[in-house]
Amino acid sequence: MASRTFAIGDIHGDLTALQTLFERLPELTAEDTLVFLGDYLDRGPESAGVVAYLRELADRGPANVVALRGNHEDAWLQVIEKGWPEFILPRGNGCLETYRSFTGGAHPAEDELPAPHELQAMLEGEFFPKDVVAWMKELRWFHEDDHAIYVHAGIKRSGGRFPHPSEVTPRRALLWLRDRDFFENYRGKLVVFGHTTTRTLPNELSTYTPEDPTDLWAGPACMGLDTACGKGGFLTAFELPARAVYESRG
Repeated sequence: MASRTFAIGDIHGDLTALQTLFERLPELTAEDTLVFLGDYLDRGPESAGVVAYLRELADRGPANVVALRGNHEDAWLQVIEKGWPEFILPRGNGCLETYRSFTGGAHPAEDELPAPHELQAMLEGEFFPKDVVAWMKELRWFHEDDHAIYVHAGIKRSGGRFPHPSEVTPRRALLWLRDRDFFENYRGKLVVFGHTTTRTLPNELSTYTPEDPTDLWAGPACMGLDTACGKGGFLTAFELPARAVYESRG
């Protein structure tokens, strides 16, 4: 059997969706690779469980596991290393959900604010276990195989071209980009990305179920897999080279 790659979109703390998706994937072998596109934390109720699941998956096999850094992991590392209240304070970022998940608290209501002691702990980021912080620091900025290039957010045009991710500096640009120029005008080797929910991508450019803008987004030379898991949506996997699609919904 030829080697297969399964790219998996943003999870955002939704362990149930992740488990459901894996029940629907074909049986994996040692020749297969799982590429997770980042954003394992925040918003959903089980960020700690998602991290544990991914780490165990990498240990038990049989498939090779590549976990990319998402902007939410990158943001928490910035919080831990130097502080970043502008990321912590907006409730929509889902930081309280992550804090409660790792400390055993009840999943908060959508508009619930953290208690003073919770906010202080979130601002410092010290509630993360040291081994989880070390794991986040090792997350890769991008991955490439025979089938595609995989990044969390995309590639910004520079000097009149879209550079290879290995040429992008600072590397954080690969994690935070939201740029129609990339979605619409990138050409070259297929790029598979997450970060920007498919329902907000230019639907008129998608050739995959354009009647359903919440579905996987298939642009001219790039594929968007963030189908809003942890934000009221579902989790999507994309298999290469077969170009098969798997979903946690339904």
